[in-house]
Amino acid sequence: MRRVVDLVGKPFQEGGKGPDGYDCWGLAVEVFRRHGILVPDYRLTCETVTSGVTSKSDQWARCVGEVPAPALIVFTTVGIADHVGVYLGAGKFIHAHRSAGVAITGVDHIFWKRRIEGYYAPGWLT
Repeated sequence: MRRVVDLVGKPFQEGGKGPDGYDCWGLAVEVFRRHGILVPDYRLTCETVTSGVTSKSDQWARCVGEVPAPALIVFTTVGIADHVGVYLGAGKFIHAHRSAGVAITGVDHIFWKRRIEGYYAPGWLT
């Protein structure tokens, strides 16, 4: 987690990819980069990114069983997959959300736990 702790508290910024603000996908790209993994910067809406991740098994592999860190977490918050975070291990994930900015949250948090659509690893690494 120390690789990302400096990101906590940064504000949410639509289309933001740092360093002064992030949206959920911009933050995911940065967190994976800090772990030495380059992922595509789709630069589309979050809804488009998440539906692309969940449908592109050649690029993203759904995690079954043990979840590696880092792994992309896709959330369904308004009836569609529309938010992503990055699983950091030890039951924690980092994400950029409109209401809180960049935060580290537990996957068992009452709001987020029931909204997890799935965990995904970059398919080219599996």
